[in-house]
Amino acid sequence: MFKRKDKASAETGTTFIWLCAGALGLNILGIGGLLLLIAINGMGHFWQKELVTAEMLDGSKLMGEVHNRERNPPAEGEDPLETGFRKQMKVGNRDVTGADFRWVDERQMRGVRQDPWAFVLERLEWGNFYGTMAEFRREGETLATDPEAIWKLFEPSHREKRALYAKVRKIEKKDIGDVNHELEQLRLAERRLAMKPPPEAGLARRKAEIENRRQAANERFSQIAGELRELRGQLASDVVVMETADGRRKEIAVGTIVRAIPANQLSAAGKAGLYLDRTWEFIFDDPRESNTEGGIFPAIFGTVMMVFIMSFIVVPFGVLAAIYLREYARQGPLVRIVNIAVNNLAGVPSIVFGIFGLGFFVYGIGGSIDKLFFPESLPTPTFGTGGILWASLTLALLTLPVVIVATEEGLAAVPRIVREGSLALGATKFETIWKVVLPASAPAILTGMILAMARAAGEVAPLMIVGMVKLAPSLPLDGYAPFIHLERKFMHLGFHIYDVGFQSPNVEATKPLVFATTLLLIGLVTVMNISAIYIRNRLRRKYTTSAV
Repeated sequence: MFKRKDKASAETGTTFIWLCAGALGLNILGIGGLLLLIAINGMGHFWQKELVTAEMLDGSKLMGEVHNRERNPPAEGEDPLETGFRKQMKVGNRDVTGADFRWVDERQMRGVRQDPWAFVLERLEWGNFYGTMAEFRREGETLATDPEAIWKLFEPSHREKRALYAKVRKIEKKDIGDVNHELEQLRLAERRLAMKPPPEAGLARRKAEIENRRQAANERFSQIAGELRELRGQLASDVVVMETADGRRKEIAVGTIVRAIPANQLSAAGKAGLYLDRTWEFIFDDPRESNTEGGIFPAIFGTVMMVFIMSFIVVPFGVLAAIYLREYARQGPLVRIVNIAVNNLAGVPSIVFGIFGLGFFVYGIGGSIDKLFFPESLPTPTFGTGGILWASLTLALLTLPVVIVATEEGLAAVPRIVREGSLALGATKFETIWKVVLPASAPAILTGMILAMARAAGEVAPLMIVGMVKLAPSLPLDGYAPFIHLERKFMHLGFHIYDVGFQSPNVEATKPLVFATTLLLIGLVTVMNISAIYIRNRLRRKYTTSAV
């Protein structure tokens, strides 16, 4: 009888093992499939497709890139297998046709051809333009009408205009930014004088200094504005006339074109170079057209900076709290209640933390800081509004239970004999914890930190309340003292995905961008986690006494 029970128990155990292995396999398959889907769609966003011109039975023509192909939706009573196929074409020319994408029924197509002189123009505004070059004008005079001759004139002109555009951007961001900063500082200095006036002689001297500096700043602004007008005039001097597939023409200033791509003439090496160029722009450039074009560097910078500030705040607090609870506090009902509260805190919805951060950090602490240290700026708040500091503190509260629990487990895993040995050698309890127990618990602390960083990088809901914005005009780090501006609002990759994916009026055009940004966010979190795991493994090898 006992043998039959043992055999049944062994069979049950084997079945359970297979069930666990199967569940694990399905999980890995699901995660791998999701990552593969994101990678294919995200990385494919930058690859240039051929341009095709579709001639329709009704005589109309369409030029664009084929993005998708599927069966036509069946009409009522129609056999789904006899509906034929349709193609989704990105036809661009939003300012001419009003839509970026068109579905084209293959049964209505007479034929498809590839024009060797078909171009994709990536523009600063209105997205891509698809067509052929019909004219090249300079100062209103037509210089060429043949596609090959236009291209020979266009290339050097475009390089010159891109250099001019870079100069314009530098002047707008750096020179005008400097003048605006100077004028704002003078305004605040004037307000301070009005609120706390010095003796009469000093007041007159200070006012005269401020007025002189303001006049100098205004003169400098006038010079820069004149230089900008001249440069913008040069940007608009050369014009290329584009013709769509159905014969409509559009004048486009060469200075407003980011790239002109003869898509059907590109070799594999040319496409690879274009792919790298677009990837570089996506990672290191500023966004354009409400985040739907250009790069996402401010979002990358904001996400990384917020995660690091959060880590610098949450790790010391979490570790100190865990040390007190585990090493110093008298174990009893009170400590058990605190531990239960910490564990329950991890289950609170993140939006609740956002509301708390808004009330406590932004309106409470930030408002008090403004009254004490920045009264001259009021009623415009400095710290009394959302910013990267308050967002980091809110996320530090959100992830604090993770660090406390992980650290407590690490402290509990250090054998008692290690503590007793240290105390027996004459070390104090503080020295034992600081030099023996804490280093041995470092791998567990880093594990908690990794989990906290991963969660902070992916959180969006609380950040929408305490400082994250769709488009931040300035980074939290720049060349103006005190160089790190913790009160500034910032961009975040998670919100960028939500914004372009669900708030954009042109969802079809931004869908590839959502996959690309998601891929980048996953890559960023992976890099940060791998770095922390590498450090944790080095510490684990160093402190082999740890059982973590």
